[in-house]
Amino acid sequence: MNLIKEDKLPGRGGGAWTVKKGQHLKIIDVTGGAIGDFVCFNAERLNERFSQARTKANQGKILISKGDKLYSRDNNVMMEIVEDSYGTHDLQYGMCSAWVFRNFQDKDYHGFKPGQMDVGGPMGVPPFGCYEVIQKALTGMPIAPEDIPDPLNLFQTMDLDAETGRIAIVNGRSKPGDYVTFRAEMDVLCALSACPSMGRPLTAQLYDS
Repeated sequence: MNLIKEDKLPGRGGGAWTVKKGQHLKIIDVTGGAIGDFVCFNAERLNERFSQARTKANQGKILISKGDKLYSRDNNVMMEIVEDSYGTHDLQYGMCSAWVFRNFQDKDYHGFKPGQMDVGGPMGVPPFGCYEVIQKALTGMPIAPEDIPDPLNLFQTMDLDAETGRIAIVNGRSKPGDYVTFRAEMDVLCALSACPSMGRPLTAQLYDS
């Protein structure tokens, strides 16, 4: 594969890319311990977008990894995970947002701890979350904030209690250099947030097939 583009996202930053059918998008956890909220849209029809629900139901699983597909609400395959050094990625949790940080800045939000540490030291509580980062990344696109789908949470690990039905984020186990690679099964517009709570950088690499 030939590298077309590489973007280094700082902690709390985001980006967006059009990935043509057959191209690959690789997301790399630079320092370890990152979380990346990832969404995608049909680049030819932006109202067709990634669906957590169809991705789970169509494959009968709540965690996905290599060989699994990302489905749209119309049950079309948008992307497939073709490489994954982490293991499984979360399809249960939604995005953090300004609301979460505003209302839970001194509390534990189901395992999500606002104001966690980045590699450089204490960060404090940010005034925005992945929801706002992805809105900014999609600036100029005719996508309303309310049409941003619930994400695939990359490098995120959940504690799922089948008996009580409770969920909570637990400390991720990703190491520096861990990555996940997607192959586009249609032309897709992708957006990614390097989660503001963790504040750790991600790198996105776009490859021709």
